Amino acid sequence: MQRESFRSSFNRATTISYLGLCRYFRLSISRKVLRRDAERFCGFGALDIDPQSKPRQRNPKKNILMSRLVTAAIALPILIASILVPWLQPLFVALAAAAFIFGLYEFYALARKKDMKPDVAAGFLGGAALFTIFYFATPDPTLSRLDVQTILLVLIVLTAGTLIAAMLRGAQFDKMMNASGATILGVLYVVLLGGHLVAVRTGFAQTLSAHLLSFFFLVLMGADTGAYYTGRAIGKHKLAPKISPGKTWEGVVGGVVAALVLATVAHFWFFRELPLKWALPLAAVMTVLGIFGDLTESALKRGAGAKDAAKILPGHGGALDRLDSLLFNAPLIYYFAHFYFSTRLP
Repeated sequence: MQRESFRSSFNRATTISYLGLCRYFRLSISRKVLRRDAERFCGFGALDIDPQSKPRQRNPKKNILMSRLVTAAIALPILIASILVPWLQPLFVALAAAAFIFGLYEFYALARKKDMKPDVAAGFLGGAALFTIFYFATPDPTLSRLDVQTILLVLIVLTAGTLIAAMLRGAQFDKMMNASGATILGVLYVVLLGGHLVAVRTGFAQTLSAHLLSFFFLVLMGADTGAYYTGRAIGKHKLAPKISPGKTWEGVVGGVVAALVLATVAHFWFFRELPLKWALPLAAVMTVLGIFGDLTESALKRGAGAKDAAKILPGHGGALDRLDSLLFNAPLIYYFAHFYFSTRLP
């Protein structure tokens, strides 16, 4: 009996001495038993385990940055190919459609967090109709008026249909206003604004379309990256602490500088058709609009009590978190190209 007791204690001490190399295992074992057995058999009393010590935790910021880089490394080549390769135009359209579907769903999910009940079916039907119009839209001045009229018709039907549906459900005034407003605003915010990118890809000639979209994403992504790292390095003065505490005025300056540099690079690299006297102001305006778009989406999330719109993109959140700076700029790049390159139509 005494031999079995000694063997059991010895095996326990051996296991403890092995697991003692790892703080996670060491802390999961009774400290009292660990010290008693270690002192008896292995002389581990000198380890001096701190009862207040905690398991080592990974740096969450480092993990998020790594997730962002991995997601970007996968998504960016696909996006670039869909812009530059002529026969991959349907891929760009499919990517845009997926982004708008998820973005609209996330917008409605945020609305539901505030006890609103948007008409999801009406919203997606209206969004699909607008998306189709943008797909077939053309910057040709002789035909573009028809596109505008068709868009107005869809919005009229969507507004009237949403209100009628809320009335038939017998909703009270406040619920009727909240539901109808959230339904229509979601379509306007995500699809009406973002759909202009689809019109750029399908309406202009391949070369001009590729140059416009390459300039668009290069400037906005560069501005976002420049603002992020400048803010982390030297950011002290908060831009909008009640909306997005992480954004700083130093980050804004860094973003604008990065956008101007990349607009210059784009001009000399592939976009000679766009002179610097237009490229630089356009990049500056895009950066400012992108910041407003980012803050607007942050205000929506904060108002709904959510940190991210969703978690479908590792390190990036949801589709709305990636679309925020693009949505306000999509009409800008389309109508700038529509008026400036009116003679460069297919």
